[in-house]
Amino acid sequence: MVKWQQRRKSDNVEDRRGAATAGGAGLIVVLVRFVIGRFGIRGVLLLALAGGGLYLMGVNPMGLLQGGGGGTQTAAATDDEASQFVNDIVVETENVWTRIFAEGNSTYQAPKLIMFSGSVSSACGYASAASGPFYCPGDRQVYLDTSFFDELSRRFGAPGDFAAAYVIAHEVGHHIQTITGVSKQVRNAQQRASGEAEANEYQVKMELQADCYAGVWANRAERTRDYLDDGDIEEGLRAAEAIGDDTLQKSAGRRVTPESFTHGTSAQRQRWFTAGYRTGDVSACDTFNAARL
Repeated sequence: MVKWQQRRKSDNVEDRRGAATAGGAGLIVVLVRFVIGRFGIRGVLLLALAGGGLYLMGVNPMGLLQGGGGGTQTAAATDDEASQFVNDIVVETENVWTRIFAEGNSTYQAPKLIMFSGSVSSACGYASAASGPFYCPGDRQVYLDTSFFDELSRRFGAPGDFAAAYVIAHEVGHHIQTITGVSKQVRNAQQRASGEAEANEYQVKMELQADCYAGVWANRAERTRDYLDDGDIEEGLRAAEAIGDDTLQKSAGRRVTPESFTHGTSAQRQRWFTAGYRTGDVSACDTFNAARL
């Protein structure tokens, strides 16, 4: 079991569980934008008349018109086990990546992690919990519905707190790619790609690198404060296996089609996580120039 008993609280965890934007307000966002797009200025007048009703529902109409969530930005932060766990993992990613960047004479700018329930609006669009945890480069934030941890255990057969920690560390890995310019290079390469299959190949390499970065994080966390227990890495490897593209396609009763992969096979995800964990070295995570994924 991960020894997640941090003394400090991260300034980069925001708890929106129970916020208005996570429920019916998300539908209101869609409706508002449709009315404005369909009716123009008349739509604005209609919304103005409806504004009082929206306020009664806890939604700020001006926030909706400006493209934001519009509702209460944060729910009252709770101190339940899920929030404590997320805080601890985020703090440890901050500790590790701050040290790594300092080794290169750089300053690490940590992402914010948004905890939500049901659905959420981000700079990358509107997403539901069914989308799973994700990182949005548009606002440089990680989004997580903590119910995914239960799904990871029940649906994917990958229980354990380190399995959940691996997921968070993977999304933080995407933040590392954003602030180092890798993400932009991949997007540019995908735009020049000859087709969807080639574009997917770039995406797979980016996802596997994020897996490797998660392994680097685990190595450094263990090295500095005896963070892991026996069996934790196995939990992470089970999670990596459970969410490989080939395993997910088989579980869904579909034919395995490598050209459609966007995250890599189970074996590849395990291999690159292990590469990062064994070395603790970011340079070991160059999936883009690797002879073998």
